[in-house]
Amino acid sequence: MRALLLAALLVFLGRGGAGERAPCARSGGRQRTLAMIKPDAAASEEEIVALAHRHGLRVVARRRLNLSPAEVRLFYREHRARPFFPSLVSFMTSGPVVALVLEGEDAVPAWRELMGPTNSQTARAVARASIRAQYGTDGQRNAVHGSDSPCSAQREVSFFFGARSLVPIQLRLIFDRMVAMLDAMQRQPAPRPPP
Repeated sequence: MRALLLAALLVFLGRGGAGERAPCARSGGRQRTLAMIKPDAAASEEEIVALAHRHGLRVVARRRLNLSPAEVRLFYREHRARPFFPSLVSFMTSGPVVALVLEGEDAVPAWRELMGPTNSQTARAVARASIRAQYGTDGQRNAVHGSDSPCSAQREVSFFFGARSLVPIQLRLIFDRMVAMLDAMQRQPAPRPPP
């Protein structure tokens, strides 16, 4: 029943067609973002997830995997002309990564603030409580990655979890309300016919 309701809702709201892409979420409000724990910090996965949770970010999807060089080149394609790119590919394929979808109020900037400055040495000087200060080593071995905008978050979540594997937040809220209403209606006693 719930799956049928969700499918009907997706079609009704115009998101059911193959190949359609939801518009990027607006900045502010409830958001989802991609957080990736890099190979140098993968052993600290649970501690990092606990930090995110304490800062109001809920994990809605998690995947531990080893990236291939081709996947790293695709994911970080905007850096391909940079001199550090070959060492980035080597580092990101050196062990497992943990891809997380985090959800919460202003999740994109909240996660970025929790990560701290890109260079872990700088993070230790100016953001000592940040993840990169605690778990990173330098500018590349900096423990975590985070989406830099809602549009990047959508693209990066799709990279790891597929374009349709996660229902957009607004649809999820509508779906949850509809299910609650159906449950409440089913709990109400049937009206008695008049005597």
